[in-house]
Parts: sequence; C-alpha cells; structure tokens
Amino acid sequence: MAEELLENEAEVDHRPPPLTDEERARRDAALAHIRKFGDPVLRAKARPVEVFDDALRAEVARMGRLMIDSIGIGLAATQVGTLNRVLVYRVQQESPVNALVNPVIEWKASEQDTMEEGCLSLPGVVVDVERPLHDRVRAQDEYGEPIEIEASGLEARVIQHEMDHLDGVLILDRTSRDQRKEAVRGLRERLDAA
Repeated sequence: MAEELLENEAEVDHRPPPLTDEERARRDAALAHIRKFGDPVLRAKARPVEVFDDALRAEVARMGRLMIDSIGIGLAATQVGTLNRVLVYRVQQESPVNALVNPVIEWKASEQDTMEEGCLSLPGVVVDVERPLHDRVRAQDEYGEPIEIEASGLEARVIQHEMDHLDGVLILDRTSRDQRKEAVRGLRERLDAA
C-alpha cells in the first residue's frame, strides 16, 4: 500500500525542477524588460507590420530570447513596449520559437475549455479563462511569408492569449468579476510592497 501511494504521488507531482542561480538571474533580467500591469501600452492596440526588415527580425529574435529566459510560453510585442502586431510562442521547451506577424484568427471552434492562465505582465496572477479548444490562424513570418496554423489545446490557447495582448485585452478581462477583483487586489499589494 505504501509503495502504491509513492507511485501515485510520483505521478501527481508535475512541478518543474527548481531553478539554478543562473536560470533565476536570467529570468529576473528578462522579466525586467516585460511591461507590467498598469503600463498603458498593455491596453493599446498594436498596429499591423508593413515593413519586413532586419529590424523586425531582430525584434522577433529579442522577443524569443526574453520569452525563453523568462520561462514563458508566449510573448506579444506590446508586452515589451512595441506596438507591432507581432507575437512569439513555444509550447514545448524543445521546440523552436514560432513568430506570428499580423495574425488573424480565421476560425474558432465552438467547443470551449476553461483553464488557469498566468501572464508575464501580471506577476503572481492565475485566473480561469474560457477559450475555444481549436483555431485556425493566418499570419506572416518575420520575412513576410504567409503562414497558416491550425492549433489545438495549449497551442490554440497561447495564440489566443497573445493575440488578446495585441488588442489591449488582458486575462483579467476574460475571467469572472470575483477572480478579477481578487487578482487586481493582489497585484496592487505586490506593487505597493515593491
């Protein structure tokens, strides 16, 4: 029986290993570049990208590094203070960073799922958000080439979350009134303590 309990406990514990000092320092440095709750740029609507040049590709590369170093799975340009319709994401740690420029959701499934979401711009906040389980997105890559992605599950959720950022929408806008009030109270307390 005790052996069975140990096996079950091992199955339940999905926590990542603790960060090393180097990983923690890299994460802290990356998070310092990400705009936090209260910054007006997080409520701004990003503009379509018209010029696909080295500056755009450098922005995409920088965003990818910040996302990885901050141990995030998605990042929108507005979160780093740029009003370009650009997002990066990576749902599997070993996968390459995907960049979507000028993304448009062409289709969303009617089937919805509620899951906890956090956000690099809302430190310490985790709220329940309902989103479609599947979507199809049309966008361009950082070279201006057209791409289409059919996403499901976590990938669909991450894309929708980051596209919300490009429209000035936060997870607080997509949760219940009670969760929003509690989250904002906690954010303000943390900001006041800092």
